[in-house]
Amino acid sequence: MTTSSALLPLIDVSRLRGPDGPQRAAEIESIAGAARRHGFFYAGNHGVSVELQQQVFAQSRAFFALPLERKLAVDKALSRCNRGYEKLGGQSLEAGAPPDLKEGFYSGQDLPPDHPKVLAGRFNQGPNQWPHGLSEFRATMTAYYTAMMELSAVVMSAVAAAMRLPPSEYGGFMADAMGTLRLLHYPPQPANPAPGEKGCGAHTDFGGITLLLQDDNGGLQVLDDTVGRWLDAPPIPGTYVVNLGDLIARWTNGRFHSNLHRVINVSGRERYSVPFFFSGNPDHVVRCLPWCMDEGEGEAAQAPPVTVEQHLAECYQRTYA
Repeated sequence: MTTSSALLPLIDVSRLRGPDGPQRAAEIESIAGAARRHGFFYAGNHGVSVELQQQVFAQSRAFFALPLERKLAVDKALSRCNRGYEKLGGQSLEAGAPPDLKEGFYSGQDLPPDHPKVLAGRFNQGPNQWPHGLSEFRATMTAYYTAMMELSAVVMSAVAAAMRLPPSEYGGFMADAMGTLRLLHYPPQPANPAPGEKGCGAHTDFGGITLLLQDDNGGLQVLDDTVGRWLDAPPIPGTYVVNLGDLIARWTNGRFHSNLHRVINVSGRERYSVPFFFSGNPDHVVRCLPWCMDEGEGEAAQAPPVTVEQHLAECYQRTYA
């Protein structure tokens, strides 16, 4: 497949925060169009401060610069809820390809060990692991997590409107919602990589929506399967790249796309990115929306109803088997 540069739609989030009206409706229609085409769009005027974003990158660089033994002190393998450090090559997102050329750090809602959800062994529910010796790391990531949960709610409300999701079902999905913050570090692509080796293999995201903060090195590519071409999604200052996950595709019977994307870091520099995965309420049952089945054509739901938690656990097992 060839690679091409093409800008994805740019959504003005400030218009999504306002009252219902022509401007908000126009942005929602743009999201619906993007969802039907690539499942990706840029989000600008989002309200997250540049200062906080820069702090997140600074703390991310500081963490990944630590000696390996310091990072392994908070190894994800030590956590029952998938929090902490993920070593280089720890995940294989593209079937048949070598492990991904990236290392990461997971955090989320910080629940104490005696919280009922933790005691019940709920998937991805529990305490974060925090590295020692980085005095500002925890406070920065906690503040950013809070900001991203708020922004995710704004964007998700527009996605839900584009999906024609009934208010009661939207409320159920948003109640007690779950998010995951992930820091990623990509070393430069090797001069002679193994066949299929790349920073992040071609994959779709698991949950509801992803909001990606990129540094200025680029490398993200989105598949345009209508023409068999990879589209570059370069960093645009002041924006997030937003994409729909597998839950949205399942909800809409594939009408809205959860699209393949990958990362190839050919910049020759260290690349850092910060995806935030918004998954909604773990107990909410996702079932195909009626308008996404054409009864006249005998179209049925492509997948059975499933809770958010069940869906995420199944997806996770595929990439960490």
